[in-house]
Amino acid sequence: MEYSEEELLARATKPLEIASELHSFYKGKIAVTPKCRVKDLHDFDIWYTPGVSSPCGDIVKNPQKVYELTSKWNTVAVVSDGTRVLGLGDIGPQAALPVMEGKALIYKYLGGVDAFPVCLDTKDADKFIETVLLLHPSFGGINLEDIAHPKCFYILDRLRKESPIPVWHDDQQGTATVTLAGLVNALKVVDKNIEDIKIVFMGAGASNIRISDIIFQAGADAKRCIMYDSKGPLHKNRSDIRDNPSLKEKLNICRTTNEPGFEGPIAEALQGADVLIALSKPGPNSVKSQWISKMAKDSIVFVCANPVPEIWPWEAKKAGARIVATGRSDFPNQVNNSLGFPGIFRGTLDVRAKTITDEMCIEAAMELARTAEDKGLSEDYIIPSMDEWEVFPREAAAVGSKAIEQGIAEKIMTREELYKTAESIIKKAREETKMLMQEGFIKDPDKES
Repeated sequence: MEYSEEELLARATKPLEIASELHSFYKGKIAVTPKCRVKDLHDFDIWYTPGVSSPCGDIVKNPQKVYELTSKWNTVAVVSDGTRVLGLGDIGPQAALPVMEGKALIYKYLGGVDAFPVCLDTKDADKFIETVLLLHPSFGGINLEDIAHPKCFYILDRLRKESPIPVWHDDQQGTATVTLAGLVNALKVVDKNIEDIKIVFMGAGASNIRISDIIFQAGADAKRCIMYDSKGPLHKNRSDIRDNPSLKEKLNICRTTNEPGFEGPIAEALQGADVLIALSKPGPNSVKSQWISKMAKDSIVFVCANPVPEIWPWEAKKAGARIVATGRSDFPNQVNNSLGFPGIFRGTLDVRAKTITDEMCIEAAMELARTAEDKGLSEDYIIPSMDEWEVFPREAAAVGSKAIEQGIAEKIMTREELYKTAESIIKKAREETKMLMQEGFIKDPDKES
């Protein structure tokens, strides 16, 4: 069905118009519900005192028993300070809470993972790290979210070294994983090799820096690529970056990309470029149509700012892009980390991996790409949608297998066992939600009005 540009714009803005009303209706998106039997109050003799002393004693004797006797094995904390939220910036921990609740909802529905929002009232990186380390006994993993850079790099690096449970920064690793998956398949559609392409990265925040790193590890030639921040292209002569020790990630980009030392505007850099990957200022006019029109034949444009992409996809297509992806579910080719973190953490938790490595992320990306390829690629289908729930157990099995291969998993299972485990857990979570809706425990606002 074809829509006019006015209809497309109306569809694109509708979620923003109704979101606050629906959030108010539900008074939040997640809740804690029992998973054990409660036939009568005598069952609390088992679940609480005096019976609970028995599993407590077992854990004292063998700390690893905590994974068998509590919910730790399947719980993730979504931790944020609210300093860099979506396209909203530094809105603080309370205003960030709806985002973290949404993340927890997606974890449960798509990955079968019990996730809890934890918004911290501090901007101090060391206090943030200390708090997360103090929280670790209650959780099986930590998802860092919406933290301003450059401190997000410091926080992730330290926690990955010091935390006894896996720590993941979704804005970095998750976005990178899903972007790589989309790029791999987009290149198949346009019949180009990753080793030969020129990529222009618009935006030099945590997401794009990690995206570039993963893409380069997957085979792209960094020397042919250019990244832009708000001051222009990154290159070896950027003294403002070289003289700032807190910008070591940007400095690495300066040293490894843009070999010719190009210093011109992004409009010129895009001339003849094969790919634009933008995670920059929300649009819809941050990327200009005339820039795209100068790109190479069969160009690929990822415009992933939220809540509004840097350019509307229909405008990018009109300008000559062959494949356009955004971060939104209401357009084709959603390159959104919601396709990554539920399955990746499912696999990580199922094998009780000590960390989440770049190799696990790349393996997840390749499995995402294979899942879409199995169904048949096209210009408007380079990556699975969240509706294709089978992608998540496939991704979990791929990630768990890679962790086992790397020797960082506590539990050893075959790939088939990993898939069946993930499939069962995810299916149960979806069916529980459906049942709660059918029985009226989750109410339908349309019927209540």
